[in-house]
Amino acid sequence: MGTGAGRDPAPTRGGPLSDLLDASTYRAALYVLLALPVGGTVAGLLTAAVVGGLLTLPILVGAAFLLLALWLVVALGEVQRALLGLLGVRVARPAAAPPAGLLAWLGRTLADPVTYRTLLFHAIQLPLSLLCWVVLGTLLALEVLGLGAPLWALNSAVPVVWGEWTLRPGPLSVAGLMLAGAGALLVSAGVLSVMGRVWTRLGIALLAPDGDGAARREVIALRRAAGRVALGDDLGVTLADLTEQARQASTAAAVALCAPDGTLRAVSGVPGPLPAPGELQPAHGEASVRALSGGEVLATLPVSLPASAGTLEGGTLRAWYVGGARPGADELAFLLSIADHAGTALHAAQLIERAGARAGELERARLARELHDSVAQALYGITLGAKTARATLERDPARTRQSLDYTIRLAEGGVSEMKALLFSLRPDALEEGGLVAALTQHAHALEARHGLTVHADLSAEPELPPDAQAAAYRVAQEALHNVVKHARAAQVWLSLTQTDGVVTLSVRDDGRGFDPHAQGRGTLGQRSMRERASGAGGTLAVDSAPGQGSAVTLTLPRGGA
Repeated sequence: MGTGAGRDPAPTRGGPLSDLLDASTYRAALYVLLALPVGGTVAGLLTAAVVGGLLTLPILVGAAFLLLALWLVVALGEVQRALLGLLGVRVARPAAAPPAGLLAWLGRTLADPVTYRTLLFHAIQLPLSLLCWVVLGTLLALEVLGLGAPLWALNSAVPVVWGEWTLRPGPLSVAGLMLAGAGALLVSAGVLSVMGRVWTRLGIALLAPDGDGAARREVIALRRAAGRVALGDDLGVTLADLTEQARQASTAAAVALCAPDGTLRAVSGVPGPLPAPGELQPAHGEASVRALSGGEVLATLPVSLPASAGTLEGGTLRAWYVGGARPGADELAFLLSIADHAGTALHAAQLIERAGARAGELERARLARELHDSVAQALYGITLGAKTARATLERDPARTRQSLDYTIRLAEGGVSEMKALLFSLRPDALEEGGLVAALTQHAHALEARHGLTVHADLSAEPELPPDAQAAAYRVAQEALHNVVKHARAAQVWLSLTQTDGVVTLSVRDDGRGFDPHAQGRGTLGQRSMRERASGAGGTLAVDSAPGQGSAVTLTLPRGGA
């Protein structure tokens, strides 16, 4: 799977006020404001711990101080990562299993390159933040002097003396000073934007986990994504989970899945601008990375569908990065894999929809055949019988009576067939109402279609897991089918009882019976029922004799196997 990156166009500026109106400028200002006291505190704590450890090392107390210094490097690194959140950067370390003992922790911490990069960040933070304060303090002084010129220049009776020059500010001078102050304000906003990018790049370079940790997160995210797609869950839930996995395992601030027309399908985080209709999409298997006007970076990747889907366009996956951060080749490959999973989920949803439509067509075809073979034929026979009765009503009353009896039988048969079809159209009672409801519905269908008298003794819903309920229902179906097909019975007794630890299902008839030990008499059906019983952790008993009917008894453990 190849991964390409589009050429970065130069970021377009939004005008001289763009930095001043950008919220990221003020987040950078807040970060710089906090960086100096935080850096001073970190430097003080680490210096105190290291110096204290070196001075007290001869009396063995120093070892504890040096361990404390190492712990502070790691713990304060987490504080620095949290502080970088002001810039919109997520550089959280991957969770690691706690080491078994102090020596194991010491060995792991000293072997982790992130520890030394974090220490370098601590060392750089104080002087760099001090430099930022000096630059911003100078610009702030110029802003105050310039924008406050009407207050201190026009109302001052004391002239400004500079070397040999003696100046008395006038209205034009004050206006110039105010323009200079406004310029300093705009420069300050631009400088803060640059400082935000510098701190962002520095934080990602020194505080972000190493490539192996990122690779592990990506592998875990891909494994979870594959599992989610394989479950065939609700499409919206699947796509939302994919975007969340992509954002958590990458350095992107937000990830979204968009339809080909630009509408949003799923999003994690706060997204940037969405694609405009007709926007050119990246080629299959490639990624487009470009800078936005606010300094953010946008990566766009195609969501492709298989050729069997009828269209290759499934939309795009878009990932937004804060200023100073941009995805590498490995991260783009990971995001492209997430996009492929999204395409698979979309294709699976299409297949499920097609299968549902096809199942509906097959069901309609089956009902048409049933109506033609049963009800339609009965209605045709009723018509013929009624016409015959009308033709022989005056000249042959006996034949008329026979025709009417025949017509009545056909009508009753048609009603029974229609009832059976209506029962078959009802939802699956086992899923909708449980085992008792399913057996009751099946008993009514048996009476309507085959004229049997079914004595149902069904107690309360048994305490069985879904698999055991399904097994019991299928066993009852098979047993009742055998009664209709082989027993030539007039009555059937169906019972379901439960005791302290056992659920018992019984199907008994008054038919001709059979020899259970004879070969070739229902052995396939019995084998199927025994396999279902065994799979549910129960047992099956078949009791019959020629001329004495038959009884099938299923015993299942209450509460499941």
